[in-house]
Amino acid sequence: MVASVELDEFDRRILRALQANADHSMADLGGLIGLSHTPCWRRLKRLEAEGVIQKKVTLLDPSNLDLDVIVHAQVRMKDHQPNVLEAFEAQIQTLPHVLECYALSGDYDYGLKIVVKSVEHYERLLKRNLLPLPNVASINSTFALRQVKYSTQLPL
Repeated sequence: MVASVELDEFDRRILRALQANADHSMADLGGLIGLSHTPCWRRLKRLEAEGVIQKKVTLLDPSNLDLDVIVHAQVRMKDHQPNVLEAFEAQIQTLPHVLECYALSGDYDYGLKIVVKSVEHYERLLKRNLLPLPNVASINSTFALRQVKYSTQLPL
């Protein structure tokens, strides 16, 4: 387990501001959090170097890209040997429609968040890509009816 990074209030302000909008100029970011350009830049570079900031991305609206169906799939494996699980996890990395994959406790071994164009598209993905994965015993799929809350911002 990686030790957590010590953050002061200025670090938290930087992180909150960047989570809301990563396009801030350094001058704007410094003004928002109450630091001049250079100290703000140094803190930002430290947060990047320590891995607190992993990367900066652009969030897209899936409905504007004809990706309207969100599926949550729970996967049960036949075998729990480390090499079997590692092979499954490696294969999941190659599937672009799988946005998230979590190893789970409880009745299922993995939880997947999948985005597709349609239920029919998910059925093809399920039959061609997911069920044929080695040692998959079963997949239980549920479809999101609508999004009630969505956030990428961690509570700081």
